[in-house]
Amino acid sequence: MKLPGLDKLKKIVKPDNSSGKEADAISKTPSPVKVTPFDPGSLPGPSVPPLKKPPKKPTSLFDEIYSLIYGGKRKGTKPKTKTKPPTPLKTPPASPGKAVKPAKPHPSLTSRISSLFHRGKGKAAKPQAGQKTDTELPATPVMESSPSTIPELTPYEMELYGGKKTSSLDSLKRAFHVESVAGKKDTTSGKTKKVKKIVPHYDPVKEGVLVEPALPEGYREIDHYWVDVGESLVVIALNEKTNQNEYLLFEPVLSEFQYELIERVHADLRNILILDDDELVRDKRELLIEKMDDLFHEYGINPDLNTLFKLQYYLIRNFLGWGRIEALMKDPYIEDISCDGTMIPLFLYHRKYRNIKTNITFKAEILDSLAITLAQRSGKHISTGSPIIDATLPEGSRLQLTFGKEVTTRGTSFTIRKFREEPFSPIELLENGTFNEDQLVYFWMAIENNKSLLFIGGTASGKTTSLNATSLFIPPMAKVVSIEDTREITLFHENWIASVTRDSIAEGASMISMFDLLRAAMRQRPEYIIVGEVRGAEAQTLFQAMNTGHTTFSTLHAGNVDAAIHRLESEPLNVPRNMLQALNVISVQALVYRGQERIRRVQEIVEIAGADPVTGSLRVNTVFTYDPVSDKFSYQGRSQVYADIAEKRGWSREQLEDEIRIRKMILIAMKEQGMLDYISVSQLFQAYNIDAAGVIESIGDLKAFLKRGV
Repeated sequence: MKLPGLDKLKKIVKPDNSSGKEADAISKTPSPVKVTPFDPGSLPGPSVPPLKKPPKKPTSLFDEIYSLIYGGKRKGTKPKTKTKPPTPLKTPPASPGKAVKPAKPHPSLTSRISSLFHRGKGKAAKPQAGQKTDTELPATPVMESSPSTIPELTPYEMELYGGKKTSSLDSLKRAFHVESVAGKKDTTSGKTKKVKKIVPHYDPVKEGVLVEPALPEGYREIDHYWVDVGESLVVIALNEKTNQNEYLLFEPVLSEFQYELIERVHADLRNILILDDDELVRDKRELLIEKMDDLFHEYGINPDLNTLFKLQYYLIRNFLGWGRIEALMKDPYIEDISCDGTMIPLFLYHRKYRNIKTNITFKAEILDSLAITLAQRSGKHISTGSPIIDATLPEGSRLQLTFGKEVTTRGTSFTIRKFREEPFSPIELLENGTFNEDQLVYFWMAIENNKSLLFIGGTASGKTTSLNATSLFIPPMAKVVSIEDTREITLFHENWIASVTRDSIAEGASMISMFDLLRAAMRQRPEYIIVGEVRGAEAQTLFQAMNTGHTTFSTLHAGNVDAAIHRLESEPLNVPRNMLQALNVISVQALVYRGQERIRRVQEIVEIAGADPVTGSLRVNTVFTYDPVSDKFSYQGRSQVYADIAEKRGWSREQLEDEIRIRKMILIAMKEQGMLDYISVSQLFQAYNIDAAGVIESIGDLKAFLKRGV
């Protein structure tokens, strides 16, 4: 089935598996390779049935080349018995009237490999006694050592060239050719210098796409978009049987020959990827492509561009990326990736299509291998002895992982909550509508004047995102200490200690909890303490820090202000009510829907105005509210925080309003001038703290002001 959305592409490359549909090929997983933990299920292509045990294993063209280069069979095969080199032919005595013909030299390695590619071009040798003729050869013959034998192509070779059964290798020459010259000979020194070959890189405009999807029967396309143009395509399709949308990922399909070749390359690359000092500083992608090209020279083959680009894609995906979930990690529309167990489809949370099922499944062995990779790259260890971990991936995404069937009976499971490498800035939240200008000015002045904040809300309501964004308002020279279970907070601040809890790594080693880190932070004399989330005994220490004059920011799971107060006073947090009065501001975050679109909004911003002396209940003052009908925020006209700031600074009401108006103008100017990244936003807030007059004078071009420096 042809997708109508792909007609505009300049060039379409037909899939390699001419024997079936691509969707069927993708769903099938080749048998895993035992010599390496390579993920064979990550390579879409036809399943290769297990070979029976014949008297002699068929030898492919690739095996012959490998044998000539390395002097033996590949791993997993029984090595040949060493034999003595052939005795050179002696020159016979000269006969009268006849010239003596010199003995032919032993053929070079290049010529011997070349003969494999050109076999069958000359006259066929006469069969020896007891030898089978071409018509009597089996479908997949064993290659004889005699160069006169002309076997048929192996199934791998036939698959690469359209499945035509022929002994002529003219089609083979179009895809592979032997490098006849390995280098140029220096006439002065007589040494051979290696010629540097330029390895081509994939360009979808010039080369066309490497994947052309075919939807399964009973599916209808809803939407499609590229994750990597020409290499990985996402199709949102409606399953007409279940009447639900599904997330279908299509990648280049490999033929059997290409699959065998990439297995060999992957195994050999694992043995030679020992880098010297110069290579350690080079681009990993370029270096991997060069190493692969060096292996092709050793094999004596030169793949056609289509094959080369497919191999490059999968090697980079598996060596440098995350294997089969690499495209999901790159997809900007995906927020959560959930794997529930072995041979269960992955489920995603899509920004546009919400909860959706994919066409990606994992076998048990491959899923366990992926789980170990995720844990190791996160700096953690997972095993059957310690089957549960919480970690942070290198790019900042949050990982929750369970290993094997120790605690999850359906097999290894993981959940990845994707975070951007660069956190949201306040200007981005302003552009997205999470806050308006008045609310951000409120947070700006509250944080600058040491007011403590608590962000509450449900799951995925944007609590940590809002906490991180508003923390960029912290003055430049203030000392900051952040405490988290998994690292999520990212600040552009030099005087900042980022601390993370640690599980017990060995018998006798102590576990470092959030309570331990918070207790240690109190001795570090911080001005601002940021706690990722309070959920235990550390809550008492956090509110003790508030009562001793430390400005603290944190998050808490609660639906509204009353629920937050009840949870803080109950087990296991147990914060006394009189200590809650040290908290200044509570921001209630929520995940709401406008039509079919999911958006994040702050529901209300509430101030803690003390406790009632008679009843003992907390008094609150609502500063901002949200109207879901108009999707707008409104200021209630009264703020205890603003009154305290004006009193401490000695400002009149007019001076306070002028300061609010100026900061609001700066935020609007930053939005209009496209200053969205958190680094430039932080630099400007810090510049305003140092030279407010200079920022106000340059409000027409704030980017130029930052380039000049404060």
